Amino acid sequence: MKKSERQRQFVQKHIALFRCPVCKAPMEEVDKNSIICQRGHRIDFNRHGYLHFLSGAADTEYGREMFVARRRLLSAGLFLPIIEAVSQKLPEQPLRILDVGTGEGTPLAQLAQIRKSLADTLVGFDIDKAGVTLATQLPITAFSCVADLRQLPFNGESFDALIELFSPSDYAEFNRVLAPGGCLIKVVPNAGYLKEVRQLLYGDHQQKSSYDNRRVLDLFKQHYPDCQQQTIHYQFTVPQDMKQALVEMTPLHWGRGGRRLTTADYAQLDKVTVDVSLLIAKKFE
Repeated sequence: MKKSERQRQFVQKHIALFRCPVCKAPMEEVDKNSIICQRGHRIDFNRHGYLHFLSGAADTEYGREMFVARRRLLSAGLFLPIIEAVSQKLPEQPLRILDVGTGEGTPLAQLAQIRKSLADTLVGFDIDKAGVTLATQLPITAFSCVADLRQLPFNGESFDALIELFSPSDYAEFNRVLAPGGCLIKVVPNAGYLKEVRQLLYGDHQQKSSYDNRRVLDLFKQHYPDCQQQTIHYQFTVPQDMKQALVEMTPLHWGRGGRRLTTADYAQLDKVTVDVSLLIAKKFE
């Protein structure tokens, strides 16, 4: 079966998840190459099999090269301990899971592999179509789409769990689409995250020489006062042929004042620190 046909079948089976981005009415049916809402608005599947729920082009700095670099590192295990920790926080029962800011989809694919016996319903979205195009190439039963987290194309209470790795948030939208009793798991970087890359790029005395996540943590805790927080800290050995890809996969290298790294600089990146906080909240029933 072609990839695009698998995607259409997924949407047909799970049509109750989706709502129209134009009028907010529930989507009602899949008709040939389109999904149609109750009021007749139609959105076409593109040639890669995914749906584009934005009204225009997204303004994003990410490109295909960054997502390809990210896939190489994540496939080598850079975030695997994080995904394993996320999985441990999820109930061992079939869930409807939404991956916020899915990018090129590797974290969702790794979660699917860990939970393969549970037959979860998996949906990932991102504002960047380059990432979503790559995500559709992964051999997992999941649906990917282009969407804006501030106007999610999903009906209320459609998901049992939302996971979010290093992505912006819209907590009002998250609470709208999360079912009562469902959980939100957000992963945010701590001060030590990829500190070796930060040091090489910015040294000791620039604005980006350090990172403080207190504002992000405080905002999450304002919305979810009873949340849990778990620190995950480990060293990742960087494969010899992926050192440049490691730098290219992170927005750190875009920053003003960042150095252009030399061969000698890359040679220092034998290991990097992964230092993140797992924030876990539950929507009250």
